[in-house]
Amino acid sequence: MPKLQEVTQVEGSVEMDELWSFVGSKKNKVWVWIALDRTSRRVPGYALGDRSEKTCQKLWQNIPPYYHNYTCYTDFWEACERVIDPKNHQAVGKQSGQTAHIERWNNTLRQHLSPFVRKTLSFSKDILMHELCLKLFIDRYNTELLPPNTHCPQI
Repeated sequence: MPKLQEVTQVEGSVEMDELWSFVGSKKNKVWVWIALDRTSRRVPGYALGDRSEKTCQKLWQNIPPYYHNYTCYTDFWEACERVIDPKNHQAVGKQSGQTAHIERWNNTLRQHLSPFVRKTLSFSKDILMHELCLKLFIDRYNTELLPPNTHCPQI
């Protein structure tokens, strides 16, 4: 496993990952797909849906087009391999450290919004409110929790 100082921040790279949440009850799983700019640590896009190629494509379309030329680090989920251009896509394991920032961001989301906690009794009642809470958190994260940076547009 690489040491932390060996995992360098490469300008022009983005990390993508998905995490599950629930809407209404534990029977209704909703996957949240997130893209994170590795350099600025801002979230340029997200998508809600299932864990399919369709939702991965939705995320890919939601991020600004210049990110499509960045190196994109993901896990080995097949949907990402089908959507992202192979010349820019790097499927890596967690032990590589190349997706550490997005994994940490997922934990931050789970700590701040109770409907995103793994074993929660708190659920969003509908998908619209679920997405609005996520969008507000991302907007606040991008504007208030990080120093100003014009590189990443607001969602």
